Amino acid sequence: MGGCFSKPKPVELKIEVVLPEKDRGKEELSAGGKGSPRAYQGNGTARHFHAEERLPAPHPYPGAQDCLEAAVCHIKDLENGQMREVELGWGKVLLVKDNGEFHALGHKCPHYGAPLVKGVLSRGRVRCPWHGACFNISTGDLEDFPGLDSLHKFQVKIEKEKVYVRASKQALQLQRRTKVMATCISPSAGHSSSTNVLIVGAGAAGLVCAETLRQEGFSDRIVLCTLDRHLPYDRPKLSKSLDAQLEQLALRPKEFFRAHGIEVLTEAQVVTVDVRNKKAVFKDGFKLEYSKLLLAPGSSPKTLSCKGKDVENVFTIRTPEDANRVVRLARGRNAVVVGAGFLGMEVAAYLTEKAHSVSVVELEETPFRRFLGERVGRALMKMFESNRVKFYMQTEVSELRAQDGKLKEVVLKSSKVLRADVCVVGIGAVPATGFLRQSGIGLDSRGFIPVNKMMQTNVPGVFAAGDAVTFPLAWRNNRKVNIPHWQMAHAQGRVAAQNMLAQEAEISTVPYLWTAMFSKSLRYAGYGEGFDDVIIQGDLDELKFVAFYTKGDEVISVASMNYDPIVSKVAEVLASGRTIRKREVELSVLHSKTGDMSWLTGKGS
Repeated sequence: MGGCFSKPKPVELKIEVVLPEKDRGKEELSAGGKGSPRAYQGNGTARHFHAEERLPAPHPYPGAQDCLEAAVCHIKDLENGQMREVELGWGKVLLVKDNGEFHALGHKCPHYGAPLVKGVLSRGRVRCPWHGACFNISTGDLEDFPGLDSLHKFQVKIEKEKVYVRASKQALQLQRRTKVMATCISPSAGHSSSTNVLIVGAGAAGLVCAETLRQEGFSDRIVLCTLDRHLPYDRPKLSKSLDAQLEQLALRPKEFFRAHGIEVLTEAQVVTVDVRNKKAVFKDGFKLEYSKLLLAPGSSPKTLSCKGKDVENVFTIRTPEDANRVVRLARGRNAVVVGAGFLGMEVAAYLTEKAHSVSVVELEETPFRRFLGERVGRALMKMFESNRVKFYMQTEVSELRAQDGKLKEVVLKSSKVLRADVCVVGIGAVPATGFLRQSGIGLDSRGFIPVNKMMQTNVPGVFAAGDAVTFPLAWRNNRKVNIPHWQMAHAQGRVAAQNMLAQEAEISTVPYLWTAMFSKSLRYAGYGEGFDDVIIQGDLDELKFVAFYTKGDEVISVASMNYDPIVSKVAEVLASGRTIRKREVELSVLHSKTGDMSWLTGKGS
């Protein structure tokens, strides 16, 4: 981990925490119009802050010469609930008309650049058509994930029935806005053995927690530690784009962490947590005291336990180095993928262009069967087969054979022998929580950390988020679930940070995930475990379809290909608290061969 730490002298600090707009109102009302100070426990001393204390926001328009203003349409050109991309010389703007008011925002989702005009407008926000991120149309703020940044909001004025938009050239070109953040004003930062907030794990949950604390005005010390050699990166991209280099994967540049006082300890392994003394002990013996703790350790991939399991060139893809090595070894050679889940199938798809042969070995009859059902799984399998991928289903690996220590053959239980120069194993994962076993922090029988809706564990001041937790899923009757999705980890990291600041936030996001194979995307929203029927609209053979997964008379999840923005539409309906009934879907499929989904935005149940 590097660096020498000495115990600092106790220092009195004044910490300012800025409340978000919505909570500021509540705060002011609660004390007869005066902002009542709330105490926040930090490093053992009570810190006070006032609701009216704010960070100076940078002016949105740095200089008049940097601004453009233009008439973009007539007020009657847009109906209520409509969106349109308009050109402003230096870039496009998303113009939205909602409840008679016009709003102008950045037109691309900052996550992966999706055109928001093709998204879903509902309840004062626009939802991205690709991956479900939501932006408030009045502020441009990111309200649901994935991604880290918000949209620019531009000035709109109406003159002589024309709609004018004013925007800075810089904002038009940037297409993303990082929220204003506090900086760390703790003098002990960087060289002491105590921190206010310790975050174990630097995936989406850990990073979003740190960023949210800073966005909310928290200015004490934050330490983020990770087993990885790298600063936080976009792990879902690894299996979709195995050639990706670190600079293409990094979620934030190095300077970002320095500027906002978020300390990252790389290759740092926590081996025990002492909750009584609020201390984390690292593998090298270093001890770090904390006041608040977030556990976001993620999961560890399962490995093969067969004969020859230790031969060279067998990988579980966890790091950019793993992914890059797999591509190098597979080029013009034979690749075997074990496991036909998301990771395995994404890797297989990517390698078809590079490898001489790609084989997939899977215990089930069809890929994705438990998740997407038999029919969708079979349609995807056909797509792979037409791209030269060979499947060996309902079997598993019995032996890995080597020549000079390097993988040469994969032997199946069906006694089939596959030539293999490289093997990727994607057979699931287990929560990486072994270090918590003796800590007193509750774990369930499978090793997951149970949390409540506020992401709190059974120990006060200790929160958990991401792939290693089970939590109550609000719109499935608070059923305790584990949802190891990138988007969900973001949302949980944010809720944990808000509750470290005593804001009483609850997790309520609708799960959303995606996969990309052969330049085609499959999107999915909801929680489909235990579905008992699948209703398909569209054409599975053409891979242009939407599949509704139902349990009893209720739609519990949806998947689609080439049918945008249906998944974002369903996610928005579920997020609004409305139930979609099975009979609504059946009637729609019966009467609509055109793919009309207008019934979804009706009143329903």
